[in-house]
Amino acid sequence: MRVDGILGTRETSTTTITRNKWLKRREMVLVVLGVVLHAVYMLSIFDIYFKTPIVHGMDPVPPRFVGPAKRLVLLVADGLRADKFYEPDSKGNYRAPFLRSVIKNQGRWGVSHARPPTESRPGHVALIAGFYEDPSAVTKGWKANPVEFDSVFNQSRHTISFGSPDIVPIFCGALPHSTWNTYPHDFEDFATDASFLDEWSFDQLQSLFNRSNQDPKVKELLLQDNLVIFLHLLGCDSNGHAHRPFSSIYLNNVKVVDHIAERVYSLLEDYYKDNHTAYIFTADHGMSDKGSHGDGHPTNTDTPLVVWGAGVRYPKPVSNTNHSDNVFRFVDEHAHDMPTPAEWGLDGIERVDVNQADITPLMSSLLGLPCPVNSVGNLPLEYINMNETYKVEAVLANTKQILNQFLQKSYIKQSNSLYFKHFKPLAQYSSILDQIENLISVRDYEAALKLSENLRSLALEGLHYFQTYDWLMLMSVITLGYIGWMVCLVLHVLQSYTSLPANILKKEPAFSQRNNSGKVYLCGSLLMGVICIVLILEHSPPLYHAYIAMTVFLWTRILSEYQLILLLWRHLRRRKFNYIVQLLAISIVSIFILELLVHSFTKRELYTWCFLITGVVACFYLFLTIPKRSGIAIFVFVACWLLSVFTLMPAEIPDNNQLVIVSGAMIIIIGAAARWLDLHSERNKYWQSICCHEFKKPRFPMLFHLQALLVGLASVMVSVSTSHRTENKELHGVHQLINWSIAGFSLFLPLFSENGLLSRLTSIFLGFAPAFLLLSIGYEAVFYGALALVLVSWILFENSLLHFCKDKKSSHYMRNKEEYIFENDSRDLQLSDVRIPLVFMVLFNVAFFGTGNFASIASFEISSVYRFITIFSPFLMAALLIFKLFIPFMLVICAFSAITKLLRVPRLGLYFLVILLSDVMTIHFFFLVRNKGSWMEIGNSISHFGIMSAQVVFVLLLLAVTNIYTKDIQIRSTSPSSRKARFSSGLELANLVVSSGLLSLSWTAILELYREFNEIEHIRFRAYQKPNCTVIAIVTSPTFTKHYLQEEKVLVSPSSLPFFHFLCTKSKSDLSIHKAAVTLFGSLLDQLSNLKIQLVNLTPLIITGHSLGGSVASPFTLWLLESINQSRSNMFSALLLVDPLSATNASNKPYHKTQNGILASCI
Repeated sequence: MRVDGILGTRETSTTTITRNKWLKRREMVLVVLGVVLHAVYMLSIFDIYFKTPIVHGMDPVPPRFVGPAKRLVLLVADGLRADKFYEPDSKGNYRAPFLRSVIKNQGRWGVSHARPPTESRPGHVALIAGFYEDPSAVTKGWKANPVEFDSVFNQSRHTISFGSPDIVPIFCGALPHSTWNTYPHDFEDFATDASFLDEWSFDQLQSLFNRSNQDPKVKELLLQDNLVIFLHLLGCDSNGHAHRPFSSIYLNNVKVVDHIAERVYSLLEDYYKDNHTAYIFTADHGMSDKGSHGDGHPTNTDTPLVVWGAGVRYPKPVSNTNHSDNVFRFVDEHAHDMPTPAEWGLDGIERVDVNQADITPLMSSLLGLPCPVNSVGNLPLEYINMNETYKVEAVLANTKQILNQFLQKSYIKQSNSLYFKHFKPLAQYSSILDQIENLISVRDYEAALKLSENLRSLALEGLHYFQTYDWLMLMSVITLGYIGWMVCLVLHVLQSYTSLPANILKKEPAFSQRNNSGKVYLCGSLLMGVICIVLILEHSPPLYHAYIAMTVFLWTRILSEYQLILLLWRHLRRRKFNYIVQLLAISIVSIFILELLVHSFTKRELYTWCFLITGVVACFYLFLTIPKRSGIAIFVFVACWLLSVFTLMPAEIPDNNQLVIVSGAMIIIIGAAARWLDLHSERNKYWQSICCHEFKKPRFPMLFHLQALLVGLASVMVSVSTSHRTENKELHGVHQLINWSIAGFSLFLPLFSENGLLSRLTSIFLGFAPAFLLLSIGYEAVFYGALALVLVSWILFENSLLHFCKDKKSSHYMRNKEEYIFENDSRDLQLSDVRIPLVFMVLFNVAFFGTGNFASIASFEISSVYRFITIFSPFLMAALLIFKLFIPFMLVICAFSAITKLLRVPRLGLYFLVILLSDVMTIHFFFLVRNKGSWMEIGNSISHFGIMSAQVVFVLLLLAVTNIYTKDIQIRSTSPSSRKARFSSGLELANLVVSSGLLSLSWTAILELYREFNEIEHIRFRAYQKPNCTVIAIVTSPTFTKHYLQEEKVLVSPSSLPFFHFLCTKSKSDLSIHKAAVTLFGSLLDQLSNLKIQLVNLTPLIITGHSLGGSVASPFTLWLLESINQSRSNMFSALLLVDPLSATNASNKPYHKTQNGILASCI
C-alpha cells in the first residue's frame, strides 16, 4: 500500500498553519498597499487641479504707440460692494457725490466682476497682474502666490504705494523702483471705525507730494513718466467684517473713500496741471450681508469701476437701460443682461462691465506700457479714447502678449513630449498675425480689430488647453487605479471569505495559475519599465511615475488571476436569471445609497429623509416577520425617526447647558432600560442571543450603578463648572480636576463589564457618555443617545433577521454549512451580507454630519473644551475636539463589531467591503474637486476627497481601538443542538447535510481521490485543504472491497480490541464491530497513528470514506475523538460521511444504512 495519503496529510497539517500565516501576510500587504495607494493618489489632485498656470520666459510686448497718460492713479476700496456704492442712502442722497459727478461728466463707469475666491490677495493680483487666483496657492495655505509673476508695477518706471501690510508688500516688497509704506498690523482693530486707515493712506501720499517741494529727488521722482500711484483703502473691508455692510459705519466709509478720491484728484491736478493723469477707482471684492466674502455670490463679485482722466472716453448716453455683455462671458458666471437698478440713477449713461483682470491691460494701454506677461485680461476698448490706429495697436499688443504665453506653454510641453498633440486652432497663428499686419497697412482697422480679438480668444482657449493637457491621462490613470484596487478587494474577499471560488474550482479541471501568473508579472514589469523610460524622456514629475506604477501593479495583480476570473465569469453565466437579477438589484441599491452619501456631504438634510424612510420600511418588514407583541418594530421606527431630526438642525450648535443636563438623565434611562432587558429577556428568542450571562460571571456586580453614577455626576459638573466659569471668568481648579477624573476613569470601566453583547455595549455607551457630556454645549448631547438607540435598532434588526432565516429551511443561513457545524468560527460571506457595510457607511457618515460638518472644523465650537481647559493651548484643545468627534465613531464601530460576532461573519472581510464602498465615493469626490470658487468651497472639495481617501486607515485604526472593548464579547447560541451531547445520530443532522452542501464537498474529495487511483493500489487516503476546513478522504478499489468482504464476516466486541474500550458503556454493552473493518484498520495503524498526531490540533475536520474506506474512517474518527484533550473538546467538531461495515447492536441491525454507499452515520 502506498503512503501517499500520509505524506499528503503531513503537508496539509503544516499547510493549514502556513495558509493562515499567508492570509495574514497577504491582508497586511493589502492594507499597506491600500494606505500607500490612497496617499499617492490623493497627491494627484495637486498635479491635476492645482498646477500653476504661470509660465516664465516670455518677452514683454511693447505697444507701437505712445500712451495718452503720463501717470496713473489706482484707488482700490477693499470690500466695497457695487450696490452700496451706487445706490442712495435712506434720505435719497448718494454716498459718492464726487465719483457720481465723474461718471456723469468726465469718464466711464460699470461693474467690475471678480472671480471667486473673492479675497483681497487674489483680487489685487487680478487687478494689477491680470490673472486670477493661482490654484497652486493652496500649497501655501492661500497666504501667498507660490510663483513669481509680472505686474503693471513691474513695467512702470516707478510705483508709489501706501496701504495695508497684507497687500502692498506683495507687489512692492521686492520691487526696486518703488516707494511704499504700510501701517502696523495693530491698526487693524475691528472694535473701532476702520475708516481712519484710509485717511492714513491719503495722508502718506499728501505728505510725499508736500515733501517734494523741499526735496529735489522726490520732485524728480514724481515728475517721471509712466508713474503709478496705488492707494489701498482697507476701511470698508474691516468695517464690513466687524459691523456688516448695512451698518452706518460701513456706509459712512463709502463717503470717506469718495472724499479721498476727490482729494487725490485735486492734489494731483493742482500739482501737475497737465491733464496727463488717468484715474481708476474700483474694489477687489464685495461683501456679503453677513459681513464675509470669498464665494461667488453677486454681493461678493460685483464691485464698482469708475475711470476718468487722460486717455479715457467721456460719458456716452444710451437709449435703454440694458448693458451689453454679448462680447464675452464674465468670470463670475452670473446673468449680466439685467437692467441697471433704477435706484442707482444712472439709467441714461452707458454702463460698461468688465472682468476684473481686464483692468490690467487697461492701465497698461493708458500708460503705453507692455502688458504684464502673465496677464489674461482683455482690453476694454469702450474705456479708451484713442484713434482707430492706436486702438488696433493696443488690442494687437494685448493679443500678442497672451499669444506669447500660449507659445511658451506649447514649447515647454512639446520639448518634453515624445508624442505632442498641437492645439489645432492656432496651428497657423503666424499667418493670422501677417494677415492682421496687412489689414493695418491698408488701414482696414475694423477687420484688423476683429481678427485680433478672435486670435486673442483662441490664445486664451489654447492656454486652457495646455493647462489641462495632462488631465485626461492623469485622471484616466487614477480612475483605473481606483477601479483596479476595488477589483483586487473583490477578488480577495471572494477568495478568503466566501466559499464561491472553492466550489467553482472543484467543477473545473486543475489549472497552473502559479506558472501563468509569473508570465503576467513579467509582462507587467516590462510594461512598467517601458512607461518609466517614456516618462523619464518626457521629464515628467516623479509623482507621475508613482501614479502609473501603482495602476500597472494593481492590474498586473488582477490579470495574474485571470483563470480565477474566467471561472467566476463562467459560473455567473451558468447561474439562474433570478440570481443575476438579485446581483444587479443589490448593485443598483448600493450605488444609490453611496451617491446619497456623496450628496449628503453638502446636504445634511438627506439623512433626515433616509432615516424617515428606513424607519417605516424596517418597521413594516419586522411586523411581517416577527410577532407584533415583541415591540422591536415599534422601537426601530421610533429610534430612526428620532435620529432624523438632528440633520435638520444648524451645524453651528447654540449653547444650551440645560439640554446637556437633561441629556445626561436620558442616557441613564437608556442604560437602565438596556440593563433591565438584559436581565429579563431570557424567554424572548429575539433578545436571547444578545442577552448573555452564562459565559462569564460578573466580576463587578455594581459596575452598572457606578457608571450611571458617573454619568449623573458629569451632568452635575456641566452645570457647576459652567456657572462658575461664567460668573468668575475662569475655570475652578477643583472643577477641572473632577472633570478630567470623571472622563478618564469612565473610559476604563467597560473593560470590566460582562461579556454578553448587550451588557458590553451598554457599558461602552455609559463609559463614553461622561466625556461626551462634558465636551457638549447643546443638542449634540441628545444626539449621542439617539445614535445609540439607532445602533441598538440595527443590532435587533439583524438578530431578528437571523432568527427569521433560521426558521426557514430554504434560507441562505441554512445553506451555509460553517454556521452550524463550527459555531465558534466565522461563516462565509454571502451576497446579502453587503447590507452590513452599507448600513455601517450610513451610520458612520451620520456620526460625521449628525451635529455638524466634519469637513469644516469651524462647525465645532472651541467652547466645547472650556470645562477641561480655558488657557489657550492649541494642541490640547484640538485633541479634545477630535476626541469628541471620535466618540460617535467609536459607538458605530463597536456596534459593527458586535454584529459581526452575532452573525458570525468575518470582521476583516467586512472591513474590506467597507473600503470597497468608500472608494466608490472616493472616485466621485475625485471628480468633484474644485480649483475655482471660494477658498472654502475649494477647501471643502479637497477635504471631502481626503476624508474618503483616509478611511482605509481611519476605519482600521478605530477597529483596532474598539477591539479592546469588543474582543471578548460572546454570543449565546440559540440552536438546541449546540447544547446537546457530543454524539448525535445522523437523523438529527440529515437536514443539515442535505441542505448545506457538505455532501457535495465530501463527495468531490472522494471523486478526486478515485481519479488518482492506479491498478496496483488497494486503499488510498489524502487530505484536502478547503477554505474553512480540512477534508480527509479514504477509498478502496472495487476488487479489493469485494474480496475483503467475502473473507471477513465475523463481528467482535470492542472490549477485546485495543484502542476502542471507550465505546463500551453500561447502556451499550452489546455493541459489536465487523472484524473485517478492525483487521483493515489494524493494517493501516502505523500510517494512521502519524495522521492522528497531525490532526489532533487541526480543526475543523471533515472525515469521509467510500466503500471499505468508510470502515476505516469510522474507527479512525472515534479513535481521534477519544484522544482529544477534554479541555479542548468544545473546540473540535467532526462530521463523518461513510458507508462502513456498520457497527451493530445485539439484533445485528446496523445503526444507519443508506443506498449507493454515500451516507451512513454522522458524528
